Formats: sequence, structure tokens, C-alpha cells
Amino acid sequence: MGRSPFTLAAAVTAALPGAEVTGARILSADGDGRFDSAVASLADGRELAIRVADDDETARELAGEALALRALTAGARAMLPFRAPEYIGETRLGDARALVTELLPGFQIEAAMVPGGRGAAESMGAAIAAVHSLPTSVVRGAGLITRSAEESRDELARLVDSAASTGRVPARLTVRWREAVADDDLWRFESTVVLGGVQATSFIFRDDPELGPEVTGVIGWHSLSVGDPAVDLSWLSAAPDASADVHASYARAADRVPDPALEVRARLLAELEFARWLVHGDSLRRPDIVDDAAALLEALADGLHDDDLGVIASRSEGVDSALDALDRVPASTLSGVDTSMQTDAYNPNELWREEDADGDSTSDLSDAAADAAHRLQVGGLETEDLTSVRSAVSDDRASADRASADRATDGRRDDDRDRDRGSQRAGTTDAGSPEDEAQRAARAALQRWKSSDSE
Repeated sequence: MGRSPFTLAAAVTAALPGAEVTGARILSADGDGRFDSAVASLADGRELAIRVADDDETARELAGEALALRALTAGARAMLPFRAPEYIGETRLGDARALVTELLPGFQIEAAMVPGGRGAAESMGAAIAAVHSLPTSVVRGAGLITRSAEESRDELARLVDSAASTGRVPARLTVRWREAVADDDLWRFESTVVLGGVQATSFIFRDDPELGPEVTGVIGWHSLSVGDPAVDLSWLSAAPDASADVHASYARAADRVPDPALEVRARLLAELEFARWLVHGDSLRRPDIVDDAAALLEALADGLHDDDLGVIASRSEGVDSALDALDRVPASTLSGVDTSMQTDAYNPNELWREEDADGDSTSDLSDAAADAAHRLQVGGLETEDLTSVRSAVSDDRASADRASADRATDGRRDDDRDRDRGSQRAGTTDAGSPEDEAQRAARAALQRWKSSDSE
């Protein structure tokens, strides 16, 4: 951190005239270090987060965050089953832009540590669905970006072409991605309000005595837009234990026609982060980044199945080499949200920036890669084929259309949600049921997260 917490906290009074600052501290969740950040304690008991940007990219991100949080009116916030940070104000610290927001209390869970079953996974799926259920007028009224399905598709096509033009993408991947983009069945979806790239650490939890970890807040709103809902589910490639339960919970809570190609597009988006990193390095004329991205792409290509990309591969076979390397993609190029400076985490030591024995920070590339390990690990999941799914998707889509008609006539959505919530809180499963076993696993994991700081 370049500025002290006390210097940052003093700037709060400029963003919030009349505020009486009584204390300041460094945020324990220090993210990728792209911002100077601190927590300011006020005399009225509130705690505020302040972030300061020192370059154009982070300044744009703070501007986007401010615009998005102001777009979340009281009516929009009332539709969400969790809290979003309140916008407090903006100011400048020297020549740098500073944003002050509410600090959300709670803890975060890294993707690889999210357990399946009741608790965290199901709560995360329902939270994502709630964001996607917001009226698109929330985004359009604020002048934020909106993309149709075709525009989302065209954007990815340009990304694939840009990556291929570098000459560093294995031909097999170029064919794979282009066929996926060309498959019409993958792109028949309804655009929704999206956060623009949720990560596991976008969710703030509290420990519910009955249900286990439960989402109470969501952070990282700077890419709020209308677009492909799959962008907020691509992080599940890094959560093999929880992926199925998050998807299932999301499907139950979503209020739209089911999207049978959602998981395929989410996986495609996760893979294309390699391409983004390559294009980023090429645009900066950074051979080190280009070489790193090329190595990641080779690892991904090596993990592909020896078939003609004709069907989606089964999840039952593990491929360790293909996507393990995703933990090395620096977060500065990802479309995911920054989770620093907005909450205190239970395990701060894992999130602080490391320094070497001489007190010098590690290189930019090493820091970014280390942070990416928290944001986009995908170890243990096999690389799935993404294209030629017309037959399976068409069958699923026919079923989805029938389901949509039924829901339109009998209004089952509200009833289903009520029954889901009632069954969760009733605790009617047997003591030895898989649901209880999953909940115990979630709570055991929670204890590890809480105690890991002292280990």
C-alpha cells in the first residue's frame, strides 16, 4: 500500500462532509493490490471502505462501481435477498480518484474451498439468479452497457480472431472456439442484468446456525450491465465440488425460460480468459506475457479429448493438466470483479500482498499470477468439448419451452421458492441423509476457514 490508512481515512471527510472519523485500519482483504485501500471507523458506528486508484484503468473501474451502486435504487435493492454496498461519495486524493462505500461485514470463501450441498453453494446460486432477475431498466436507465445475445457472440468471435492472429494459439483450440461461436444453439438465450464476471470472492457470507454459510452481501458491481448470464457462472470451473449445486440452485431460482446451453457457454468463457491474456500481452508488446499465455494455451490444448469435438465430454473422467494452469492467468486481464477494499475476510493473511525478505514486493507478473490463483483456479475439472450440441440442446429446449408455458399459466415460481425455503428451514431430512452430510461438510469447512488464520 502506497498511502497509509490514516491518510486514506482522512479523505473520507471530503467524500462525506461532517463525518467524524475515529479510527482507520488496512483492509484484511487486500485483493490484487491495484488500489490503495483502508477502512475508516466513524463515530456513529459505521465502517466505510475507501479505495484510491492511481492509473486510468483502476480509475475507470471506480467510476463504473460508483455509477452501478447509484443505479441500485431502493426499489432494486429491495428485490435482492442480500446487501450491496451503499455508495457514500467520491473525492480526489492528490491527482487520484477515490471512492467511499459501505463496508459489508462477513467472510469470503475461495472457489476451491466452496463445499457442495446445502449452505454456501445453494446460497450462491440463488444470489446470482437474484441479480439476473433484476429489471433491465436498472441498467438501461443508468446508461450502462447492454448486449444482446448476438452482440455477446460477436464480441467473443472478435476475441478468438484476435488471439488467433498472434499465431500463438494451438490450431485445435482455434477450431474448437470458432465452432462453439458458430453453433447457433449455444446463443439462443435471453440477456439479463449481470455483474459482468462473478468470482467466488464476490460473495460475503455469515454463518447461519441452521443452514450453514449463507450469502448476505455481494461486492464488485463495476461491470454491471445487460448481457450473457453465463459470464457470472464461468467461475464455477474453479469450484469442482460446488459447481453442480450452484447450477442447480440457480436453475431453481431463475425466473426465465431454462437455458440448456448455459453451462457450456460458461465453460467457454472460462477458457477464453487464456485468449484475453494473450491478446493483452500482444497489445502491450510484452513477450513475457505472450509466452506465458501461449504456454497456458498449450496446456489447455494438451488436455482436450481425442475426439472430433462432436459431443460435450462427460465430467466423470478427470483431466488434471488442461485447466490447472488457469491459476496463473493474472487477474488484471480477467473480466471478473475486484474483491478488495470492500469487506473484511476471515483469513486476512492469505489475501495480503507478500513481500520478500528485503521488504520488496514481488514483480508485477508474479503478484498478478499469485492473485489469479485465488480468482480462477480450475484444477481437477476436465476440459469439455463445447460444440455440436444441437441435438441435446434442442431436446432440452423443447422441454424448457413446455416448462415455461406451464409456469406462465399456474404461477409456480413463487410457490416453488416458498417450498424450497420452507424445506431448507424445516430440517426434515434424516440424520444420515446426504443433505445432512453435505451440511456437516460445509460447516466443517467453515471452521477451517475461521481457524486457518491461527494455524
